[in-house]
Amino acid sequence: MDAATLRRALRDADPALSRFDPLPRIVFCDDFDRGFCGWTQLVGNYEDTLDSMLPSYAQHTQPMLSTLPNWDSGSHHGLDGGYVLKVQSRARKGSRNTAIKRLTFRKAGPIRLEFYFTFKPEATELRLSETDVRSFGFLYDLQSGDQSAGGERVMPHFRFLNALDGQHLQKWQFKQALQPAKDLGTEGKTATHDHLSPEGWEDLPGGAQKLCYNEIATKVNWHYACFDFDLATWRATGLRINDRELDVSAFQPMRMPAWRNLWCMLNIVFFVETDADKRAFLALDGVCLSGDF
Repeated sequence: MDAATLRRALRDADPALSRFDPLPRIVFCDDFDRGFCGWTQLVGNYEDTLDSMLPSYAQHTQPMLSTLPNWDSGSHHGLDGGYVLKVQSRARKGSRNTAIKRLTFRKAGPIRLEFYFTFKPEATELRLSETDVRSFGFLYDLQSGDQSAGGERVMPHFRFLNALDGQHLQKWQFKQALQPAKDLGTEGKTATHDHLSPEGWEDLPGGAQKLCYNEIATKVNWHYACFDFDLATWRATGLRINDRELDVSAFQPMRMPAWRNLWCMLNIVFFVETDADKRAFLALDGVCLSGDF
C-alpha cells in the first residue's frame, strides 16, 4: 500500500475526517465540541484610542459556542456533537458580525477550505422568516512572504446574498473592489479599511442557488462548502456548495500592495448580516483547512 492510499484509509476510518476531502496535509480540522479552536472576534484596528476604530468593526462581538437552542425543541445541537461555533449579528437591520482565525502559511501552494454551515434568523416570530438573513459568507486575508518582490495583499471574498430589503435573492457574489484605506495614529504602523462594506459586490456567473431552509423558524439543515485557492498564483481554482460546482473563472479577489506587518498571513473569516431588526445566525460545525505542501 502506497503512502497516499494508507493516508486515505486512515482518514476514512475517522468519521470526523472522512466527511471532508482534504488535500494531503491537514493544517487544522476544527470540531467545536473541543472548544473555540482559535476562532475569535475580528477586532477593528485602532491606535492610541479605541475611538479610532471604524464603526463597522466596533459592532463586532465574540462568536460563541452554542447548542443552537430554540423555544420549541430545546436545542438543535451540532452536525455530529453538542456544540457549534455561532456567529450572530446584532438585532438591527444591516448589522453584521464575524469570526476569524489567524495563522500564517509556510509554503505558497494550493489550499482547500471545507466547512459545514447553516443559517437562520433568531426565531422571534411564528413565521418562516426566510428573508430576514441578508447574507453570510467567508474570505481569506492573505499576504505574500517578505521575500516577494514588492509584496501583495490578496483578499478573496464570497457571500451568499440571501435577501435584500425583504426581497429573496439567493445568489453567490464576490468582491474585488477596494475600499479606501485610512492610516491610524501618527507612527505609520497601523491602517484600516472596511473590506466587508456593502459596496462593490458582484454576482458570480451562474451563482443563483436555492439552499435548503426548512419549513419553520427553528429548523436548520447543514450544508457543505469547499473552496480551493492557490497561494502561488493568487487564483481561485474551485468552489463547491453541496451538489453544485460553481464557475470561478470570472472571480477576482481584492488585491493591493503589501501592508507593513502582515507577511505570510493566512487569515480566515466567516461573517453574517441581518436584513431585519432581529439577530441573524451563521453556525459552523467542522472547519477543515488543508494544503498540498
